[in-house]
Amino acid sequence: MVNPHATVALQVPGWRRSPIGAEVAPDGSIHARVWAPRRTTVSFVERSIDDATISTTELDAEGTGYFSGMVPGARAGTLYKFRLDERGDFPDPASRFQPTGPHGPSQIVDARQYAWADAGWPGPTLAGAVLYEIHVGTFTPEGTYTAARAHFAELSELGISVIELMPVAEFPGRFGWGYDGVALFAPYHHYGAPDDLRAFIDDAHAHGLGVILDVVYNHLGPDGNYLKQFSEHYFKGSTEWGEALNFDGDDSAPVREFFTSNAAYWIEEFHFDGLRLDATQQIFDTSPTHIIAEVAAHVRESARPNSTIIVAENEPEDSKLLRTRNAGGYALDAMWNDDFHHSALVALTGRDEAYYSGYRGVAQEFVSTAKYGFLYQGQGYEWQQGRRGTPVFDVPLMHFINFLQNHDQLANAATGDRPHQLTSPARYRAMTALLLLLPQSPMLFQGQEFLATARFLYFADHNPDLATLVRRGRAEFLGQFAH
Repeated sequence: MVNPHATVALQVPGWRRSPIGAEVAPDGSIHARVWAPRRTTVSFVERSIDDATISTTELDAEGTGYFSGMVPGARAGTLYKFRLDERGDFPDPASRFQPTGPHGPSQIVDARQYAWADAGWPGPTLAGAVLYEIHVGTFTPEGTYTAARAHFAELSELGISVIELMPVAEFPGRFGWGYDGVALFAPYHHYGAPDDLRAFIDDAHAHGLGVILDVVYNHLGPDGNYLKQFSEHYFKGSTEWGEALNFDGDDSAPVREFFTSNAAYWIEEFHFDGLRLDATQQIFDTSPTHIIAEVAAHVRESARPNSTIIVAENEPEDSKLLRTRNAGGYALDAMWNDDFHHSALVALTGRDEAYYSGYRGVAQEFVSTAKYGFLYQGQGYEWQQGRRGTPVFDVPLMHFINFLQNHDQLANAATGDRPHQLTSPARYRAMTALLLLLPQSPMLFQGQEFLATARFLYFADHNPDLATLVRRGRAEFLGQFAH
């Protein structure tokens, strides 16, 4: 939809790294750009730390739903919001930092001010990799990027090669898993400043550790999500957790650009070594080029010449994600292997409820997964009353990520207990050996290496009304599992 009120044809500055957001020019001045096709006027409003207005600069309409312009007086560190049709002020959808949370003002960040020390880092490779999933907020008592760095030497000595960081995009509240992010370009302010995250990755590289980021491109959280104030076309349809993103409907091109720019941003400005794409079965797109494939291409291009690792979570186990683009796939590097986990937990604990009901935990299941990756490759799966999985006989085994623990599976245990607390020491040692020695790529969850007893339950600091709804939904979901 073309903005009928646009009057100025503008040239977007060639020095911009991203097509959206407020960016610092080479001379230190500020250029702001935002997509807001449902609005007739957009202004850049400089704010104080207590969110009071300091100054206002009206942006020019480009004629395509975008508004942009130089902002006199603004600089790195300036706080701001966008004023839409003189009716309300809202954070930048592409804010680089939200120092007081998702409802407060955005802050301009100059990524060039950080002095990187990882020039010789080549990027990680999947061959021989051992992954380690971390939630920054609970990995250390302090719950910060800086505190986590103190453990990098231990992880490197342990044999970890890639850290998989749970989502860090800004979300509401003092704590949470991160899967209800709303400001997707802004690192969560309670974990530290953007440069603290850069230092985290820089230091990881110095210890020989790659870092990939878990991103959520299937929905946004409900609290602090202001995208509809800018355009109603950000969303189309629904997912299990809320409105789905619009990757193939009316005005979907700028939505696609938003997410491909986000993927590139994490690689270019933070030196992440790849992404883990959450719940890809809930990313809906009927376009000739699926948004997942486009995201992967942007990650590769942004990282050149470094290598990258792009991982998918996909509950139906659709091998298309691993296929090459020429074969009609999305060209990702690896997929989480729920089949191995489910067989292992049945073998360790004897559980047979919910999705465990299709597994027996017998030796042949482990032989099959060792040889072929997924256990289910199109067979009937009674719990889902349909077929599960797709053939992957030709896919090299390192492209499957095996695990005994991850954030979801621990929380789905209802009590949050770790697997070693639910079985005998001998069985757990045997299953750990199998995890590490199989040809698939193993992943540990934080603390697994020393048999941590800390429970990992679902947690979020929602407002009271939303918390009641989430609590009710979690209780209903967990009702299918043994307690």
